[in-house]
Amino acid sequence: MKIAKLRLQQETDKSFIVHHEFHPYAPWHHHPEYELVLQLKGRGKRVVGDCVDRFREHDLIFTGPFLPHQWIPDIHYPGHPDNYQERAFVIQFLDDFLGERFFEVPENAPLRRFLAGSARGCEFYGSAKRKIISILMKMMEGNDQERLFCLFSIFEVFATTSEFHYLSSPASVESFNQKENESMQKALQYIMQNFQKDIQIKDLLEVTNMSYATFYNYFRRNYKVPFKEYLLDIRVDYACKLLKDESLNISEIAYTCGFENLSNFNRQFRRLKSMTPSQYQRQLQESVAVV
Repeated sequence: MKIAKLRLQQETDKSFIVHHEFHPYAPWHHHPEYELVLQLKGRGKRVVGDCVDRFREHDLIFTGPFLPHQWIPDIHYPGHPDNYQERAFVIQFLDDFLGERFFEVPENAPLRRFLAGSARGCEFYGSAKRKIISILMKMMEGNDQERLFCLFSIFEVFATTSEFHYLSSPASVESFNQKENESMQKALQYIMQNFQKDIQIKDLLEVTNMSYATFYNYFRRNYKVPFKEYLLDIRVDYACKLLKDESLNISEIAYTCGFENLSNFNRQFRRLKSMTPSQYQRQLQESVAVV
């Protein structure tokens, strides 16, 4: 099992890629291009590196080269319209698409720092998100020259904003980037694609072809926690995202996140978040009410 390397076809007379993505979306994959994704229609589960989240319309995500990712739409949900097609608008560009030294000039130091951080993936919010979306809307209708100038405007936002948060953990990015560590890449891929199921360490030993001692020690050294604790973190973090949706009850969320029973979910959630799932959900609702 390997991360697919999927690349969009670039037109020969274009320096970067402008693409409308329709469901079915690409599977778990990576590519050498930077990628900016605006979700226009649809909602579902998004996996970027070792970050699992929910996506919905108007989400705006930027990923660096070779960061594995996948968008998995909810095909059927209450109120899903007939003939509804999930859709996203995608911009991709290579590091040297403007020449080998464009990002290296002194004036581009802030942009270069942002691009370096995008190895973990970024989600925009606030005024930066609104500004970038406004520029992307112009790009959809613009000619080639207008699109290039719009991309420069997006670079300006990248270089000056702090209105984004990172998605994937530094440890996972390092593992995905280490070519010699293909076994651990396979382990992370298996975890991210199956965390909602009953994963046992024997499954990862089979995937990685490692002994128990080698896998356990390597995982703990790189992630600072044993595999089971790492898996719990992913499940509870995903539960936190689902608790924002008031249409789901806590029992449904527990089973969706891979917990076998509600009592274990409550116990583990309280241990990691210092409150129960219902308290966390109530806190979310109160913060929205204040806003």
